[in-house]
Amino acid sequence: MATEWMAACGLDCESCSIRRIPFADEALKECVVWFREMGWLKEGEGKAEILERGMYCNGCKGDRTVHWSISCAILECCVDQRNLSSCSECGEFPCQRLTAWSKTNDRYAEAFARLQKMRKADF
Repeated sequence: MATEWMAACGLDCESCSIRRIPFADEALKECVVWFREMGWLKEGEGKAEILERGMYCNGCKGDRTVHWSISCAILECCVDQRNLSSCSECGEFPCQRLTAWSKTNDRYAEAFARLQKMRKADF
């Protein structure tokens, strides 16, 4: 039941500005502002530098040279170690790591709920 643009952790990547940088001007503008605030881009830098540095994402199953969170422990566990598309497919779901992660902000809680719904649909 996993969708093409859903992260292994259940985050919805379809509307993610970081994923949409290469082809959506509004996403690019939003990210440029944020990246400058964070000090990741200098004034005058923009799309060319973002693309050159791989500061966007092609999703958990995409090219890791252009993945926003290449060192994500959930990604490594689910995709790399277990060869799964999403955590909902795991025999240990929900694990301690994913449960703790889901409590850190509302988006993560929504992602966790999405995985739980998928898990119920699969069984």
